Amino acid sequence: MKRLAAVVALVGLATATAACSGGTTNNSGGSGGGGGLFTTIDVARPGLDASAPANPWNPKGNAFLGYNGMKLAWVKNHLTDPNQFYPGIAASWDVAADNSSITLHIQPNAKWSDGKPVTAEDVRLSIGLAYTTGSTAFALTPGAAGAAAEVEVVDDKTVKVTQDMTNPSAKFARGVLDNWVVPAHVWGSVLPADFWDKLKTSRGEGEAADKAREEILALGQKVLAFAPPKDVSAGPFTLERVNPGEALLLKNPNFYNAANVAPAQVKFLNYSGNEQIWNYLSAGKLDHSGFVAAPPDVMNRIKQAPGSHIITGFSPVAVGMAFNQSKKPYDNVHVRRGLAYLIDRAQVTKVASPDGGTPALTTSGIHQKPAQEWIGSELSSLEPYNHDVAKAEAEFTEAGLKKQNGKWTLADGTPWKVTMHAPSGFSDWISAQENIKSQLVDNGVDAEVVTVADYPVYLEELAAGKYDVGFWLMALGPAPYDIFQRLYGTSNGWTNVAGKVSHNAPGKGGNWMGGPEEIDVEGVGKVNPGELTAELNAATAEEAKPIMAKLAKAANQDLPVIQLWDYVNTQFTNTSRFTGWPQNDSDLLRLPAGVWIQLGMIKGKQ
Repeated sequence: MKRLAAVVALVGLATATAACSGGTTNNSGGSGGGGGLFTTIDVARPGLDASAPANPWNPKGNAFLGYNGMKLAWVKNHLTDPNQFYPGIAASWDVAADNSSITLHIQPNAKWSDGKPVTAEDVRLSIGLAYTTGSTAFALTPGAAGAAAEVEVVDDKTVKVTQDMTNPSAKFARGVLDNWVVPAHVWGSVLPADFWDKLKTSRGEGEAADKAREEILALGQKVLAFAPPKDVSAGPFTLERVNPGEALLLKNPNFYNAANVAPAQVKFLNYSGNEQIWNYLSAGKLDHSGFVAAPPDVMNRIKQAPGSHIITGFSPVAVGMAFNQSKKPYDNVHVRRGLAYLIDRAQVTKVASPDGGTPALTTSGIHQKPAQEWIGSELSSLEPYNHDVAKAEAEFTEAGLKKQNGKWTLADGTPWKVTMHAPSGFSDWISAQENIKSQLVDNGVDAEVVTVADYPVYLEELAAGKYDVGFWLMALGPAPYDIFQRLYGTSNGWTNVAGKVSHNAPGKGGNWMGGPEEIDVEGVGKVNPGELTAELNAATAEEAKPIMAKLAKAANQDLPVIQLWDYVNTQFTNTSRFTGWPQNDSDLLRLPAGVWIQLGMIKGKQ
């Protein structure tokens, strides 16, 4: 894929000098608080924008996550628990036993880069800004799962956030901790003086509440556009300058762990596509890059660069070949099963993502690593859909398709062509679809690959039901609800508002998958997968396991998607200038290197 981080965010997975290159050198300096230049890229966002503000909410903003952009805490890459974090602005936190509240304790020595202390009012103001963009725990939708009920400043270094327990979420702590923090003395003017009163009104019912919600969300545009006069950060670095080619950040001496921040400077290089990143890595120019898809010959070239060091670990996401079941013949489960048997997933993965993925064991809806934790022995009972041409042809025949002159047609004899769509620039997806096309054509199924201008257009047209077949990110862990809402959420007809689940007909309310509302699952009985998925939102880990097993069986039997490969988190580093990189399978691997630096892990090479 072009950039995994941006896509998972979708899952929204959703983040600079006239003479920048002339004023720095890549000397490593010493360890600890030494010096040197650390060079990287932002995999979540190609194309630096020199005019963009140092604003973490702005999609093009020059707030680089973990470097000058700080959050309350940093989420760990855990197999099953969404609420595990490393400290950020919050040094620690206490979650109530019934999950009704979280109390945040701010780093005692935290200061902004202008020397002012980080206070509870900074956190409260930042939460207010989060409300204007409808952020997770700070959503304004009435009855939203896991929404905060109150935000209380306990003292200068303590904030308590309570959950609205009418529709609780098991990942409430994550919804609170995974939020930006900015200085109130810089951003305070963005929110009106009556904001908190307006917020209280918005939690009610009637016209006044509706109006208050509209006014708060309207503030979101003001938040997105706000441009601080200068970058005031509580992180390890501050933005010095930016041009279209690169961004330069300087070490923040007021950062609470500055003594253990090794680089004196950080440079973000601009890029517009995978090829530039490949060239940077092959030339040894980058100290770190997150995941970028690369074909085998390019990967070999990268590995041969002096100091090249690759770290791999778990990435809670998979890619599936998704069907629009409102389009024939994909409304017939036997056609979907036939394609599952016909496509050799190992071959697809080898061609498309040999270093960034592993062939899916089967379609369960869950990445195979956490699947062992969630459904255990049930995983072995699922149909593996191993490559088997004979079984594929039997399924096609069961569906009523006909084979004439070596080519499969629809039941009435009209031609059948599998048309797959992928966004331009997503090299692994396009390579995968081209390989699938070859496999299908070799077995009598006509096929084609159509590329779309970019990812936002792709998602828009996919949601509008314009495609028969497209690739769909799925298994987005670690939270059970997030995993299965990719298959049995809005895209397949189910909406969950205020804890009440309803189903939209195909083509309505964002339902482009068009699957059945009820599935008769062998060994389970009739289930409504959307309602089961909704139950996961408030379930404990133990309560979730039997629900996950039922949903895995439903996905395996009904095949709304064919799970092709499970991603491997591949991080590119270079040992020529810095050491202390995380180990393989570290729970730090989905965090940017800025977090590794601020935790004091990265040291300048002696």
